[in-house]
Amino acid sequence: MHDEDALDDSAIKIDGAISRKSPYGLAYEPTFAGVLSFMRRSYSKNLKGADLVISGVPLDLAVTHRPGARLGPQGIRLASAEVASLKPYPWGFDPFEKLAVIDYGDCYLDVHNPMTIHDAIVAHARHILKSGARMLTFGGDHYVTYPLLQAHVEKFGKPLSLIHFDAHCDTWADDEPKSLNHGSMFYKAVKDGLIDPQHSVQIGIRTWNDDFMGINILDAPWVHRHGTDAVIAEVNRIVGDRPAYFTFDIDCLDPAFAPGTGTPVSGGLSAAQGLAIVRGFTDINLVGMDVVEVAPAYDQSQITALAAAHIACDLICLFAKRKAEGKV
Repeated sequence: MHDEDALDDSAIKIDGAISRKSPYGLAYEPTFAGVLSFMRRSYSKNLKGADLVISGVPLDLAVTHRPGARLGPQGIRLASAEVASLKPYPWGFDPFEKLAVIDYGDCYLDVHNPMTIHDAIVAHARHILKSGARMLTFGGDHYVTYPLLQAHVEKFGKPLSLIHFDAHCDTWADDEPKSLNHGSMFYKAVKDGLIDPQHSVQIGIRTWNDDFMGINILDAPWVHRHGTDAVIAEVNRIVGDRPAYFTFDIDCLDPAFAPGTGTPVSGGLSAAQGLAIVRGFTDINLVGMDVVEVAPAYDQSQITALAAAHIACDLICLFAKRKAEGKV
């Protein structure tokens, strides 16, 4: 199709991900059809003017249990078709009205040369952040957060605060600099000075570690006992207005709500609890965000991918609200 023959956005009824001219605005498409970018955003490698860039890192070579998270970005995009059909609840506004969001596609990884993966992810993030856009990234296993953090620290300075939802603390000791391990990223991040443990928080934890590296822990029993409003207040107290990186491992949710993940642990948060907490972070200065560890092969009726898509949508709404208020 020549440029002069391209449809106006108002005439696009399907395949807006490859046909839409503008990165702005919602446009209804059938949830069961069409090219599946995240929330029907334009697929584009053109970063000019983008406020927020969505991309995937399809890696599962660092897992310690079940593989399959390499299919997570595809699964989240597929589930997001339902999320994109109306103005997001409970926000009641179109987050794309004034927020330019594109789907950049996936980071290319040469999985046959594993030692190149770390640098490939750093370069991918560095290129996007150089444009001035913020990132919302889909894993992939949780290792991907480590190189993403390194690129964000280059951009925003160190140390960052970390807001981490997970069943696992991921601070188990691993002093091998080149190892791919989705259970040691934050051990390395603390050791490297990438994050400030005193002003970082882990939510939903329900596995033991003898050394939590000084990070504040709001474990799953604490969340169940005190409630979501108390979690929001405590995170605001710990993080304050410091630049913060947000990472949500989907296994923070109980397996009843997120069976499609590599290392499920009973006793976790409900989807309602997770969403309520995320929606309460309107005062947090999020400089980068990811949602990881969705493994569609173990999912049931897409409930895990759908939870991830809703979390990602709420993160976009948080960012849109802060931009409208002049806080970004």
